[in-house]
Amino acid sequence: MKKRYGHMLVVVALLAAGCNSTQKEAEQFREYDLSKPEKFNLPESLFEVSGIAFDKGRSDTIYAIQDEEGKLFRLAWDVPKQRHSKFGKKGDYEDVSIINDRAYILKSNGTIYTFPMAEAVFQEPEGVVEVKGMLPKGEYEGMYGDEGTGELFIICKNCAGDDSKNSVSGYILKTGPDSAIAQSRTFSINVDEIKAITGKVSRGFRPSGIARNPVTTEWYIISAVNQLLVVADRQWKVRDAHHLNGNMFIQPEGIAFDNAGNLYISNEGDDLFSGNVLKFRKTGR
Repeated sequence: MKKRYGHMLVVVALLAAGCNSTQKEAEQFREYDLSKPEKFNLPESLFEVSGIAFDKGRSDTIYAIQDEEGKLFRLAWDVPKQRHSKFGKKGDYEDVSIINDRAYILKSNGTIYTFPMAEAVFQEPEGVVEVKGMLPKGEYEGMYGDEGTGELFIICKNCAGDDSKNSVSGYILKTGPDSAIAQSRTFSINVDEIKAITGKVSRGFRPSGIARNPVTTEWYIISAVNQLLVVADRQWKVRDAHHLNGNMFIQPEGIAFDNAGNLYISNEGDDLFSGNVLKFRKTGR
Protein backbone atom coordinates (compact mmCIF):
# COMPACT_ATOMS: atom_id res chain seq x y z
CA MET A 1 0.00 0.00 0.00
CA LYS A 2 2.81 2.38 0.90
CA LYS A 3 4.60 1.53 -2.34
CA ARG A 4 1.48 2.27 -4.41
CA TYR A 5 0.96 5.52 -2.49
CA GLY A 6 4.54 6.49 -3.26
CA HIS A 7 3.96 5.88 -6.96
CA MET A 8 0.86 8.07 -6.85
CA LEU A 9 2.86 10.92 -5.32
CA VAL A 10 5.45 10.65 -8.09
CA VAL A 11 2.74 10.79 -10.78
CA VAL A 12 1.07 13.81 -9.16
CA ALA A 13 4.42 15.58 -8.90
CA LEU A 14 5.18 14.92 -12.56
CA LEU A 15 1.76 16.17 -13.62
CA ALA A 16 2.21 19.32 -11.56
CA ALA A 17 5.62 19.92 -13.09
CA GLY A 18 4.15 19.44 -16.54
CA CYS A 19 1.36 21.95 -15.83
CA ASN A 20 3.86 24.51 -14.54
CA SER A 21 6.01 23.97 -17.63
CA THR A 22 2.99 24.39 -19.92
CA GLN A 23 1.94 27.54 -18.09
CA LYS A 24 5.45 28.98 -18.37
CA GLU A 25 5.59 28.18 -22.08
CA ALA A 26 2.16 29.76 -22.60
CA GLU A 27 3.36 33.00 -21.03
CA GLN A 28 6.36 33.13 -23.36
CA PHE A 29 5.17 33.91 -26.86
CA ARG A 30 7.91 33.92 -29.48
CA GLU A 31 10.37 36.56 -28.24
CA TYR A 32 7.96 38.26 -25.84
CA ASP A 33 6.76 37.49 -22.32
CA LEU A 34 3.11 38.50 -22.61
CA SER A 35 2.65 38.25 -18.84
CA LYS A 36 5.03 41.13 -18.05
CA PRO A 37 4.18 44.35 -19.88
CA GLU A 38 5.08 47.93 -19.17
CA LYS A 39 1.74 49.76 -19.08
CA PHE A 40 0.91 53.29 -20.15
CA ASN A 41 -2.58 54.37 -19.05
CA LEU A 42 -3.84 56.76 -21.70
CA PRO A 43 -5.71 60.02 -21.05
CA GLU A 44 -9.51 60.11 -21.16
CA SER A 45 -9.42 61.46 -24.72
CA LEU A 46 -8.06 58.06 -25.81
CA PHE A 47 -10.40 55.88 -23.77
CA GLU A 48 -11.48 54.24 -27.05
CA VAL A 49 -8.02 54.03 -28.62
CA SER A 50 -8.22 51.98 -31.79
CA GLY A 51 -4.84 52.22 -33.51
CA ILE A 52 -1.22 53.16 -32.82
CA ALA A 53 1.89 53.77 -34.92
CA PHE A 54 5.44 55.12 -34.79
CA ASP A 55 7.13 57.38 -37.30
CA LYS A 56 10.05 55.44 -38.81
CA GLY A 57 9.95 53.13 -35.77
CA ARG A 58 10.98 55.87 -33.34
CA SER A 59 9.35 55.20 -29.97
CA ASP A 60 9.78 58.72 -28.57
CA THR A 61 6.31 59.64 -29.89
CA ILE A 62 3.23 57.43 -30.02
CA TYR A 63 0.71 58.37 -32.70
CA ALA A 64 -2.80 57.16 -31.97
CA ILE A 65 -6.39 57.47 -33.06
CA GLN A 66 -9.68 56.57 -31.43
CA ASP A 67 -12.80 55.32 -33.10
CA GLU A 68 -15.15 58.26 -32.59
CA GLU A 69 -13.30 61.42 -33.54
CA GLY A 70 -11.29 62.38 -36.60
CA LYS A 71 -8.18 63.30 -34.64
CA LEU A 72 -4.58 62.12 -34.84
CA PHE A 73 -3.14 62.13 -31.30
CA ARG A 74 0.52 62.24 -30.33
CA LEU A 75 1.96 61.40 -26.93
CA ALA A 76 5.22 60.58 -25.19
CA TRP A 77 5.43 57.28 -23.30
CA ASP A 78 3.87 57.48 -19.82
CA VAL A 79 3.09 61.19 -20.20
CA PRO A 80 -0.71 61.68 -20.00
CA LYS A 81 -0.64 65.03 -21.78
CA GLN A 82 -1.56 64.74 -25.45
CA ARG A 83 -1.74 66.92 -28.55
CA HIS A 84 -3.88 66.25 -31.58
CA SER A 85 -4.64 67.28 -35.15
CA LYS A 86 -8.27 67.26 -36.27
CA PHE A 87 -8.31 65.83 -39.81
CA GLY A 88 -11.99 64.83 -40.17
CA LYS A 89 -15.51 64.73 -38.77
CA LYS A 90 -16.77 62.28 -36.19
CA GLY A 91 -16.63 58.72 -37.50
CA ASP A 92 -15.41 55.19 -36.99
CA TYR A 93 -11.62 55.46 -37.40
CA GLU A 94 -9.66 52.26 -36.84
CA ASP A 95 -5.94 52.46 -37.59
CA VAL A 96 -3.05 54.77 -38.48
CA SER A 97 0.20 54.33 -40.41
CA ILE A 98 3.01 56.70 -41.32
CA ILE A 99 4.90 56.37 -44.60
CA ASN A 100 7.43 58.80 -46.07
CA ASP A 101 6.37 61.71 -43.88
CA ARG A 102 2.65 61.27 -44.51
CA ALA A 103 -0.04 60.04 -42.10
CA TYR A 104 -2.62 57.54 -43.35
CA ILE A 105 -5.77 56.92 -41.30
CA LEU A 106 -8.13 54.04 -42.02
CA LYS A 107 -11.88 54.37 -41.53
CA SER A 108 -13.88 51.19 -40.88
CA ASN A 109 -15.62 51.44 -44.28
CA GLY A 110 -12.27 51.42 -46.13
CA THR A 111 -11.96 55.17 -46.70
CA ILE A 112 -8.41 56.47 -46.17
CA TYR A 113 -7.43 59.95 -44.99
CA THR A 114 -3.92 61.25 -45.60
CA PHE A 115 -2.00 64.43 -44.92
CA PRO A 116 1.66 65.52 -44.49
CA MET A 117 3.24 64.79 -41.12
CA ALA A 118 4.50 68.37 -41.14
CA GLU A 119 0.86 69.33 -40.58
CA ALA A 120 0.40 66.94 -37.65
CA VAL A 121 1.72 69.56 -35.23
CA PHE A 122 -1.24 71.83 -35.96
CA GLN A 123 -4.75 71.47 -34.54
CA GLU A 124 -6.26 72.00 -37.99
CA PRO A 125 -3.91 70.35 -40.53
CA GLU A 126 -3.99 71.50 -44.14
CA GLY A 127 -3.78 69.30 -47.21
CA VAL A 128 -6.04 66.53 -45.86
CA VAL A 129 -7.18 64.23 -48.68
CA GLU A 130 -10.02 61.71 -48.40
CA VAL A 131 -9.50 58.66 -50.63
CA LYS A 132 -12.53 56.44 -51.34
CA GLY A 133 -13.15 53.34 -53.42
CA MET A 134 -9.73 51.72 -53.06
CA LEU A 135 -11.07 48.76 -51.09
CA PRO A 136 -14.06 46.45 -51.63
CA LYS A 137 -17.13 46.96 -49.48
CA GLY A 138 -16.53 45.62 -46.00
CA GLU A 139 -15.37 46.38 -42.47
CA TYR A 140 -11.69 47.10 -41.90
CA GLU A 141 -9.73 47.67 -38.68
CA GLY A 142 -6.08 46.77 -39.33
CA MET A 143 -3.51 48.60 -41.46
CA TYR A 144 0.29 48.56 -41.64
CA GLY A 145 2.48 50.99 -43.59
CA ASP A 146 5.81 49.83 -45.06
CA GLU A 147 8.24 52.74 -45.07
CA GLY A 148 10.60 50.99 -47.47
CA THR A 149 8.14 50.04 -50.21
CA GLY A 150 5.53 52.72 -49.65
CA GLU A 151 2.82 50.07 -49.36
CA LEU A 152 -0.23 49.92 -47.12
CA PHE A 153 -1.30 46.45 -45.97
CA ILE A 154 -4.98 46.41 -44.97
CA ILE A 155 -6.72 43.33 -43.59
CA CYS A 156 -10.46 42.64 -43.53
CA LYS A 157 -12.35 42.25 -40.30
CA ASN A 158 -15.60 41.42 -42.07
CA CYS A 159 -15.73 41.53 -45.87
CA ALA A 160 -18.51 40.26 -48.12
CA GLY A 161 -16.23 37.99 -50.15
CA ASP A 162 -14.81 36.22 -47.09
CA ASP A 163 -15.97 33.35 -44.94
CA SER A 164 -14.08 34.31 -41.81
CA LYS A 165 -14.26 30.72 -40.55
CA ASN A 166 -12.09 29.65 -43.47
CA SER A 167 -10.17 32.61 -44.92
CA VAL A 168 -9.61 36.32 -44.34
CA SER A 169 -8.58 38.66 -47.17
CA GLY A 170 -6.14 41.52 -47.22
CA TYR A 171 -5.31 44.25 -49.72
CA ILE A 172 -2.04 45.96 -50.57
CA LEU A 173 -2.15 49.56 -51.77
CA LYS A 174 0.79 51.47 -53.22
CA THR A 175 1.27 55.04 -52.05
CA GLY A 176 2.95 57.63 -54.23
CA PRO A 177 3.84 61.31 -54.25
CA ASP A 178 1.49 63.54 -52.28
CA SER A 179 -1.85 61.76 -51.82
CA ALA A 180 -1.60 59.21 -54.65
CA ILE A 181 -2.79 55.70 -53.75
CA ALA A 182 -3.16 52.81 -56.20
CA GLN A 183 -4.38 49.24 -55.93
CA SER A 184 -1.54 46.71 -55.99
CA ARG A 185 -2.25 43.11 -54.98
CA THR A 186 -3.98 40.93 -52.39
CA PHE A 187 -3.16 38.37 -49.71
CA SER A 188 -5.12 36.01 -47.45
CA ILE A 189 -4.92 34.26 -44.09
CA ASN A 190 -5.93 30.60 -43.97
CA VAL A 191 -8.01 30.26 -40.79
CA ASP A 192 -7.54 26.48 -40.78
CA GLU A 193 -3.85 27.13 -40.06
CA ILE A 194 -4.88 29.04 -36.92
CA LYS A 195 -7.29 26.29 -35.89
CA ALA A 196 -4.49 23.75 -36.21
CA ILE A 197 -2.69 25.59 -33.41
CA THR A 198 -5.51 26.87 -31.20
CA GLY A 199 -8.03 24.07 -31.75
CA LYS A 200 -10.83 26.43 -32.78
CA VAL A 201 -11.56 30.02 -33.78
CA SER A 202 -14.91 31.06 -32.36
CA ARG A 203 -17.09 33.34 -34.51
CA GLY A 204 -14.55 33.28 -37.33
CA PHE A 205 -11.23 35.14 -37.37
CA ARG A 206 -11.82 38.91 -37.20
CA PRO A 207 -8.56 40.91 -37.14
CA SER A 208 -8.40 44.30 -35.48
CA GLY A 209 -4.75 45.17 -36.06
CA ILE A 210 -1.67 44.18 -38.08
CA ALA A 211 2.04 45.02 -37.90
CA ARG A 212 5.34 43.57 -39.09
CA ASN A 213 8.15 42.71 -36.72
CA PRO A 214 11.21 44.62 -38.01
CA VAL A 215 13.61 42.01 -36.61
CA THR A 216 12.01 38.76 -37.82
CA THR A 217 9.94 40.33 -40.68
CA GLU A 218 6.99 38.20 -39.50
CA TRP A 219 3.43 39.51 -39.50
CA TYR A 220 1.68 39.95 -36.16
CA ILE A 221 -2.11 40.07 -36.39
CA ILE A 222 -4.29 40.81 -33.39
CA SER A 223 -8.00 40.14 -32.90
CA ALA A 224 -10.05 41.68 -30.09
CA VAL A 225 -13.09 39.56 -30.97
CA ASN A 226 -11.12 36.31 -30.77
CA GLN A 227 -8.64 37.47 -28.06
CA LEU A 228 -5.87 36.13 -30.29
CA LEU A 229 -2.39 37.13 -31.41
CA VAL A 230 -1.40 35.37 -34.64
CA VAL A 231 2.02 35.28 -36.30
CA ALA A 232 2.49 34.62 -40.03
CA ASP A 233 5.58 34.53 -42.22
CA ARG A 234 6.25 36.81 -45.20
CA GLN A 235 4.13 34.51 -47.40
CA TRP A 236 1.21 34.78 -44.92
CA LYS A 237 1.52 31.19 -43.67
CA VAL A 238 0.47 31.02 -40.01
CA ARG A 239 3.37 30.04 -37.76
CA ASP A 240 1.97 30.65 -34.29
CA ALA A 241 -1.14 31.74 -32.39
CA HIS A 242 -1.68 32.68 -28.78
CA HIS A 243 -4.84 33.24 -26.72
CA LEU A 244 -4.62 36.55 -24.85
CA ASN A 245 -5.46 36.97 -21.18
CA GLY A 246 -8.69 39.00 -21.07
CA ASN A 247 -7.78 40.45 -17.67
CA MET A 248 -4.73 42.10 -19.19
CA PHE A 249 -5.82 42.62 -22.79
CA ILE A 250 -9.15 44.36 -22.19
CA GLN A 251 -9.93 45.02 -25.84
CA PRO A 252 -6.79 44.79 -28.00
CA GLU A 253 -7.30 46.98 -31.06
CA GLY A 254 -3.90 48.36 -32.08
CA ILE A 255 -0.46 46.85 -32.58
CA ALA A 256 2.95 48.28 -33.51
CA PHE A 257 6.70 47.68 -33.20
CA ASP A 258 9.52 50.12 -32.60
CA ASN A 259 12.93 49.92 -34.29
CA ALA A 260 14.34 47.71 -31.53
CA GLY A 261 11.64 45.09 -32.08
CA ASN A 262 9.70 45.88 -28.91
CA LEU A 263 6.00 45.04 -29.23
CA TYR A 264 3.19 47.47 -28.36
CA ILE A 265 -0.51 46.58 -28.08
CA SER A 266 -3.21 49.17 -27.38
CA ASN A 267 -6.45 48.39 -25.56
CA GLU A 268 -9.73 50.25 -25.43
CA GLY A 269 -10.96 50.93 -21.89
CA ASP A 270 -14.01 49.52 -20.13
CA ASP A 271 -16.10 50.27 -17.01
CA LEU A 272 -13.14 49.65 -14.72
CA PHE A 273 -10.01 50.54 -16.69
CA SER A 274 -8.79 53.36 -18.88
CA GLY A 275 -7.48 52.78 -22.37
CA ASN A 276 -3.83 51.77 -22.37
CA VAL A 277 -0.78 50.75 -24.35
CA LEU A 278 1.14 47.65 -23.24
CA LYS A 279 4.84 47.42 -24.13
CA PHE A 280 6.59 44.03 -24.33
CA ARG A 281 10.34 44.18 -24.57
CA LYS A 282 12.11 41.86 -26.98
CA THR A 283 13.75 39.16 -24.90
CA GLY A 284 16.61 38.43 -27.29
CA ARG A 285 15.85 34.72 -27.61
